[in-house]
Amino acid sequence: MERIAVTVRGAVQGVGFRPFVFRLAQRHSLAGWVRNSAGPVEIEVEGDGDQLRRFLTELTLEAPPLARIESLEEVAVAARGERDFRIEQSTAREGDFQPVVPDAATCADCLRELFDPSDRRYRYPFINCTNCGPRFTIITGLPYDRPATTMRGFEMCEACSAEYHDPANRRFHAQPVACWDCGPQLSIPLGEAVATLRAGLIVALKGLGGYQLACDALDEEAVARLRQRKRRPAKPFAVMSSSPERYCQVGPEERALLGAAGAPIVLLGYSGGLAPSIAPGLHELGVMLPYTPLHHLLTEEFGGPLVMTSGNLSEEPIARDDDEARQRLGGIADVFLAHDRPIAARYDDSVVRWAAGAARVLRRARGLAPAPIEVPYGPPVVATGAHLKAAFTVTRDGHAFVGPHVGDLEELLTIQSFEEGLFRYQGLFNTRPLRVACDLHPDYASTRIAEELAAGPGVSGRHGVDEPLRVQHHHAHIASVIAEHALKGKVAGVAMDGIGLGPDGTSWGGEVLVCDAHGYRRFAHLQPVAMPGGDLCAREGWRMAAAYGLESAPEGVDKRRYHLVRQLAASGHVPTTSSAGRLFDAVASALGVCHVSTYEGEAAARLEAIADPAATERLELPLEDSIELFQRLAERRDEPPGRLAAIFHNSLVWAIVEACRRTGMREVALSGGCFQNRRLLEGCFAGLQDAGLTVYANEQVPCNDGGISLGQALVAISASGLA
Repeated sequence: MERIAVTVRGAVQGVGFRPFVFRLAQRHSLAGWVRNSAGPVEIEVEGDGDQLRRFLTELTLEAPPLARIESLEEVAVAARGERDFRIEQSTAREGDFQPVVPDAATCADCLRELFDPSDRRYRYPFINCTNCGPRFTIITGLPYDRPATTMRGFEMCEACSAEYHDPANRRFHAQPVACWDCGPQLSIPLGEAVATLRAGLIVALKGLGGYQLACDALDEEAVARLRQRKRRPAKPFAVMSSSPERYCQVGPEERALLGAAGAPIVLLGYSGGLAPSIAPGLHELGVMLPYTPLHHLLTEEFGGPLVMTSGNLSEEPIARDDDEARQRLGGIADVFLAHDRPIAARYDDSVVRWAAGAARVLRRARGLAPAPIEVPYGPPVVATGAHLKAAFTVTRDGHAFVGPHVGDLEELLTIQSFEEGLFRYQGLFNTRPLRVACDLHPDYASTRIAEELAAGPGVSGRHGVDEPLRVQHHHAHIASVIAEHALKGKVAGVAMDGIGLGPDGTSWGGEVLVCDAHGYRRFAHLQPVAMPGGDLCAREGWRMAAAYGLESAPEGVDKRRYHLVRQLAASGHVPTTSSAGRLFDAVASALGVCHVSTYEGEAAARLEAIADPAATERLELPLEDSIELFQRLAERRDEPPGRLAAIFHNSLVWAIVEACRRTGMREVALSGGCFQNRRLLEGCFAGLQDAGLTVYANEQVPCNDGGISLGQALVAISASGLA
């Protein structure tokens, strides 16, 4: 008889891994034990040598669907003559950690039970098993056991306990296991919420990571009412539907994304049929399938598509706690469909799209975070990201844990939510930073948070972790791509976004950098222009049209104000910018598409939506001649705006490709919020590949500012000299 000790690291808690090991050991007539720790899963297994080898092979090949094994170590130990195999009580070792599994959509087995009248969990809104259900949003500590979750207040009934302790059952050691007799309950009957929706009113629904606001997606009056109450005049709403193909074009890649365990919102080509103000002026719609049992029950009984949007006022964090939701959403929702299971982690819905041959995350949150991204080994780092679309990153031992989308750090509530999430990550992953990284901009709330972290109690008995490492915004964008794809050597980094502070004190945003994780050189950029009104230009795009030299006010813009802003732009007493985002705003205003944006990127999104997909004409002007590009388009304003929008996109793609060719680099990294634009991203991929270059862009983190903290973290690790 032989005996081995096996240490399994990775996302192997909360996924049914111990029950899987138990059954696998029984299959091969092996004795020993398995247990969770604060870090890895630990196994000792004893028996025939051939059976042990089969056990080890199948341990990796047949792991549960949600498990992610990163490493498996085995060591021979002395045989003990044991005869049975058991699951031992979890242990905690100081200083250890492990990845935590994100929440997973309801699996097919649980769905069958949910709608089976003969099943004891028939229509139970919190059905789950080891293969699905809440994970990160209920975990309060590690090891992952029921007492360390928000289910600790629900004592299992006799039937659930029997399933929990039965090795042959799908719920063997499933920590959130519950039923009608012992588990969480709804605050009101489901039928009351459905009747509210049918009456054209608004329901606040308690989801996995916070409250959502729902209304009938076919009812224009209901959608308009939600917009007015939520203070969201035009930003598109997401839709939940069991049949998205009725309203959208759904290809095989999009179908796979919709059905993934993380169940994100997926951007799809919109065919029509919903309330007109769901996504005004856009040609894509964010759609998700029902992903919790409660969602499945609600959509099945309602019988149609629902707007399903974050439970907040615009720019605030999603409401999580019940009292908080009543206070913050009381003026929006007509009915609250809540339950009594507490939420441990505040999480919004993730957003993804398929573009340029890959799935690309646009908002990383529920179902995706906190799955780790591999980075070089180095000192533990905290990176606090940017000001907009804020997300932090915590690293240790070659793992980068990118935090969930929080929002723009403009409101105290959002800043508090950001700090709360960061504190939670540091606790769960047992990390105290040796380095803190942040943006170069001194006035960002994220920068101030980094400064407080650096000045606070450090490690190894010393005070503080030195000054934060201040990483230039666009270098961080490109470094996020370098981190994701483990790129070596220098790349041509194309960063196209709104604005980020450059080391020269001006606002950058249309940049080609030659860089790696250690540093960068500014190679090319859009032509700097005035920003008359400073940050106002991000909202009032007509100001940028004036700055770019459009002589007469576009139709719908006050002529007197326009004349004054033109004078201000020419005065030489306003800041300048090379921002690609502001160029998009200027073109959108000049073509009459959008003069004032009610949400970030609205003008650019509307400009992309009207661009003629068949138009191939372009103006071959380098990036540095962006003012001439604008003026030549403005001279042709009598032509159809869709044609001119397409020419603008084609011309910008040509300029980017030519700039990258001139760098002499063979690899190109694309990042920045402008690459959320499908036409720009796919055009650059095609053009750069035709030029013989290898192209990379963000996939696991957003190309917008939500991915910047990953790049900051990589720069900080590289600067340590230990990477």
